[in-house]
Amino acid sequence: MTQTEKQAIAASLKNYCEQKGSQNKAARSMDISSATVSKVLANDWDTISDDMWRSIAAKVGHDGTQWQIVKTSAYERMTFLLTEAQDNSLVLGVTGFAGCGKTEAIKNYAQGHRSVYHLCCSEYWTMRTFIIKLLKSLGMSQTGGTTSDQMDAIVERLQETDAPLIVLDEADKLKDPVLYFFISLYNQLEGQCGIVLCATDYLQKRIERGLRFGRKGYEEIHSRIGRRFVKLQVINEADIAAVCKANGVEDSQTINRIIADADSDLRRVKRAVWAAKKGGKA
Repeated sequence: MTQTEKQAIAASLKNYCEQKGSQNKAARSMDISSATVSKVLANDWDTISDDMWRSIAAKVGHDGTQWQIVKTSAYERMTFLLTEAQDNSLVLGVTGFAGCGKTEAIKNYAQGHRSVYHLCCSEYWTMRTFIIKLLKSLGMSQTGGTTSDQMDAIVERLQETDAPLIVLDEADKLKDPVLYFFISLYNQLEGQCGIVLCATDYLQKRIERGLRFGRKGYEEIHSRIGRRFVKLQVINEADIAAVCKANGVEDSQTINRIIADADSDLRRVKRAVWAAKKGGKA
């Protein structure tokens, strides 16, 4: 790994520490020692392996590919909603098509704002996993105490934090018992913490189906997000063209081909741009 790459990762780590509030909180959230964080920030790099550098880069969201993010209409809308939720302690449900740029907007927002806790949810999460992930994101110890004790500690930490925001990305993947934690967090933190549930429209359909069948907790969830989901815009041709040009693809025929094959999915656009540049068709 080159010195230039290490300098870029160190800069990203510095920003990450500022976002988390301290070096110790940042270290706990990344599961690395505070001594390693201190060494990276002090340019004391002799004993830090390339594997550790790569691990730090991944955990702080450093992108070494030099991919340029374009503020599409969906990106701008997602950023606006996150800002409103954080500034006004709102609870929102946000849906958007897969590949519309939801997660990229959330990551960039979290990197630029303090007290934002972004959890990318998975199907395998249990209630215990959820709590550990949230503790980790908050930079808190993940061991010791009962589930109740840990939830109390989470609530206390958030109550002490200025304008905290929890973002549950891909929330549609959470099983019902885990999703119920959202209700508990809301009940204890109403007016003190913003919470955003973000997913594809499957989450909305799931909630609506749960309401029809009277499933436990679904009425409470629906009520707490204001009984509506905010939908992000679909990625359009102008958005795709802007992404292509920002990342070095200028040829109109190539751009039109990428647009035709994109299916409004920015992941497909990214792969197509890399392929075009690699093939010399940019």
